[in-house]
Amino acid sequence: MARSAPLLPLPLLLLLLVIAAAAARAERVNRSASTGLSWSSAKDEADLVRMADPQEDPAAQAVNEQDGLDGGFSTLEGMLQWAIGYSDPEKLKETAQDVQRMSASDVKKRQMELKELMEKLKMPSDAQLMQIAIDDLKNSSLSLEDRHRALHELLILVEPIDNANDLPKIGGLAVVIRELDHPDPDVRKLSAWVLGKASQNNPLIQRQVLELGALAKLMMMVKSEHVEEAIKALYAVSALIRNNIAGQQLFYAQAGDLMLQDILSNSSIDIRLRRKAVFLVGDLAERQLEALNEDELPFFSNKLFLKAVVDLMASTDLDLQEKALTAVKSLLHLRSTQALIFKEFCGLDAALESMRQQLEDLMAEEFRRDYATDVESLRREVELIYQRKLGKVMQVPT
Repeated sequence: MARSAPLLPLPLLLLLLVIAAAAARAERVNRSASTGLSWSSAKDEADLVRMADPQEDPAAQAVNEQDGLDGGFSTLEGMLQWAIGYSDPEKLKETAQDVQRMSASDVKKRQMELKELMEKLKMPSDAQLMQIAIDDLKNSSLSLEDRHRALHELLILVEPIDNANDLPKIGGLAVVIRELDHPDPDVRKLSAWVLGKASQNNPLIQRQVLELGALAKLMMMVKSEHVEEAIKALYAVSALIRNNIAGQQLFYAQAGDLMLQDILSNSSIDIRLRRKAVFLVGDLAERQLEALNEDELPFFSNKLFLKAVVDLMASTDLDLQEKALTAVKSLLHLRSTQALIFKEFCGLDAALESMRQQLEDLMAEEFRRDYATDVESLRREVELIYQRKLGKVMQVPT
């Protein structure tokens, strides 16, 4: 009489039961993952799995609930719970009967299939994804489309400060800086954007990017005829020197004040670039006020530079006008600026009065009234600071 097949241990039996269901669901998750990061096509698509949108597929939601933010299943138990919950009980019972008749070799084969399935469902870590993107950028034969994609991936990945700090560990900073010399303006733009994002409020990355000589390249890119490239380059420059005394000194040594002055005084330059430039001026002045023991940057006392800022208060662009007013407020507080320069050379009295009349007209428009009221409050504050600096303390009318 033939002996019946031995009963399998319950955990292994359950694992084998859910292989088919898990595989089918996994395919649905992968197919439904139409959102999130799209990893570089320079790598085999089977190597990576996109993040699934829980709103599109309940199975995808179950996967996300099991693994939190990392992707994949952290334990076999988690996979079991998910697969059993999304399987037909009758089919499970039928499959259980089939499993009891499986040979040892079939069991081993199914175990290998399960292991491969779990590997497919596992999402790569951010560090692995950054390494893939950097490796792609190192590939000189990479298509332009894939080079753009790799930089877009890095742009998202370096936003968390811990990820940004990992970038130099894999040699990523030098690779991205090298892309600033690429002939394609979009590659240069994206590379500057990545550097700016990674450097934002991050002294470690600021220092390393400055040491690698990126600031001079970025300042040259600010003068690019490609507007988007120029805007992202100025964004990166701002991120590099913000709260960084060494960066600010290097910026001045490389004629950064003349670069800003040219942008501020040239009305033909894209308005977005001028807004960023005057915002940077105000930010530098504000940070200078906080660094009480540091010498003030020399260009803050340059009358041509100051006039370029004051003149923007007459701009027809309200956002640019407000940013200029905010910058003037910080500049007036600096020890190195002289009230008489603001009065006699920059014409600040006339600029403030002209702005008052313009804001008064805007207050008559209902949809601009609140904005005009807020800016008028700032204008009065600036006027009071200015009068005090002149030594003529006066009460601004209310």
